[in-house]
Formats: sequence, structure tokens, C-alpha cells
Amino acid sequence: MVDQRRPSQTLAAAASFFNGERLTMARQLAGLKKSHLAGLIEMSPASVTAWESGVKQPNRATVAKLALALRVEPQFFGGGAPPKVNKPHFRSLRSTPQIAQDEAEAYGRFVAEIAGMLENVVEFPQVLLPDLPVDTDERSMTPEDAARGARGFFAVPPGPIQHVVRLVERRGVVVVFSEPGVAAIDAFSLHTSTRPIIILNPVKDDYYRQRFDVAHELGHLIMHHDAEPGGKVAEEQANRFAAEFLMPADEIAPFLPNSTAGKAWAQLAELKEHWGVSLAALLYRARSLGIMGDVSYRNAMVRMSQNGWRRAEPGRMSSLEMPSMLPRAKEVLSEAGVDNETFLSGSGLPVGLYEIAASRVPIGARG
Repeated sequence: MVDQRRPSQTLAAAASFFNGERLTMARQLAGLKKSHLAGLIEMSPASVTAWESGVKQPNRATVAKLALALRVEPQFFGGGAPPKVNKPHFRSLRSTPQIAQDEAEAYGRFVAEIAGMLENVVEFPQVLLPDLPVDTDERSMTPEDAARGARGFFAVPPGPIQHVVRLVERRGVVVVFSEPGVAAIDAFSLHTSTRPIIILNPVKDDYYRQRFDVAHELGHLIMHHDAEPGGKVAEEQANRFAAEFLMPADEIAPFLPNSTAGKAWAQLAELKEHWGVSLAALLYRARSLGIMGDVSYRNAMVRMSQNGWRRAEPGRMSSLEMPSMLPRAKEVLSEAGVDNETFLSGSGLPVGLYEIAASRVPIGARG
């Protein structure tokens, strides 16, 4: 139902119950430090800290200023606590500024909240992921073991996986594109109190690399429940998981070349299209399986650089695999006559950000 109250009534309701955790979430979604937000509303950083911690509550006029500065509706601050999420698995914590990490984590909370709201009206698949933890020393299980176990758990037949995004969504994983403010961060994933989430980079417009990203993040969700995000060991393990998940060694090894001489590049191009992985991934796979030596691998990567393929490889597939879980739920609501504003009314969640999260394709700008 659409909120029919006048603006003054909405502000009064928001001010009467103000959840500081939601202010933190909105500030982080906007990519702002406390001092920056304080400057925008002409208040002190100490006041922002007090509101976020729950020590104090802002008055009605201040709630209006906060809502305007953070591009949310005033009632956003009166909702319940944001969904709990684990620390996201970023590719590199060192190269990811804290403000960007906070924004990405807040976006994960936003996606979890949107998914929960949609699931109240549209049935989603049950979460079915295998529990295959891999330790740093790999004494009990290796990433390759976990990948083979995952293919078995998902009943993946021999050969290439036709649609990786669809595969993980059918197992209950929410897949979305990130908002542009987080576009500097590569794909990342996180567990929430309800559903695991994979968030894809909207700028990386490459079908083959996107599939590897999804498999990489699936590896984190399956193997690394307690691993420190961003660690080199965990990232390498996720890469190994993705390689075995997409290109099982016993199936692809007989077809990988030991050098790039002769017709090897044409052979690699055919393998790229068949398995849906990049040339770079195939070359690294050949090296890691001991099929291609270090010298041949280095020569191949030099050739890749000379041809400009390190930035943009040639390939037949021009469109990305598209998420469908949230987009389809949004379409079902639309078909029932429920538009975006009506669906979000009362929550105060930004419509533009909802449209990004529930889109089948990357959207370049926030609404």
C-alpha cells in the first residue's frame, strides 16, 4: 500500500523511532565518511557518531536533512536493523580503500534487504550449497576436491557449464550487478543471514571473465566460511576452485597445447568458445597442470600483450550472462500492477538503487 501520510507525518514517524544502524548503512551506501556527511548537513561529526551509535536521536528537521543528503526517504531511518552480513570476500583488501569496502558491504546489506522483501511475495529457490571447507594447509581437502564435489552436488554433467549464473541462482544464490559507486571493486561475495550473494562488476563487460568471476565467488561461498577475506591463500584457492569447476582437469587436459606454436592459437580459440573461459584462463590452466612449461607460458603472455588481448580478448560471445532471480521477481510484481515506488513505499529504500540491483544488465548510473 502506498504511504498516504503527509511529509510532516512521515518525518514525525521517522524521528520518533530512529535506527542508527540504518543511518550507517545509508551513509556507507552514499560513500561518505562521517565528517563529510556532517559537513553536508552543517552539523558536527560527533553528532553523526552519536546518532549512529544510538546514544542520541536527531530531531525532525535533521532527519529531513539526512534523508536529502543521503538520497533516501525519511522513513528509511525508522526501519529495523539492516540484514546481518559476513565480511565480503574482496580480491585485495590492500588495494581496496576502507570507504569502498564499507560501501560494498552496505550494498550487500541493501541487496539482502531487497531480496528478503521480494521473497515475501515471490517464491525463491531454496539455498542448496555444499559445505566443503578448505583450510589454508589443505590437509583434508583441496580446492580441486571442493570443485569436483560441487559439480557432483549440483549434478553437473561432464563438459562445460552452459550458464554459470543460472546454475548458482537455481541453488538459491542471489546474483546482482554492483552499483557504479562500487565499480572500482572486482566481483565479490558475502554470506547473509538469509541468502548468499554474489555481486558482479558492472564495468567488466566480458562474458568469459564474468563466468570465471562467478565460479571464483562460488568457491568462496562454499570453501571459505571463516577465512579472512582478501587473503592471498583464499584468493588463490578460489581461483583453483573456479578453474577445476569450469575446466575439469581430466576432461580438458588432453586438449590443451604444450606451446603456442603452429595452430595452437586456433586450438585455444576453439577451446575458449567450447568451455566459455578466457584465453588467459586456458593458458594458466595448461601451465598449472604441467602441460605447458614456464618459458612457453611467458611467451604466450607476451603475445597476448602484443595483441592487446590482456585488456580485451577476441571472442564470439558479446553479451554477459544475465541474472534473473531478482529481475524476474520485479517483473512479476510489475505484471501484477505493483510498480517500483509502490513496492518500496514505507521502506524508504532508494528506487534507483533497487532498479540497479534488480536489473538483468548493468546500469551505469544511480537513479
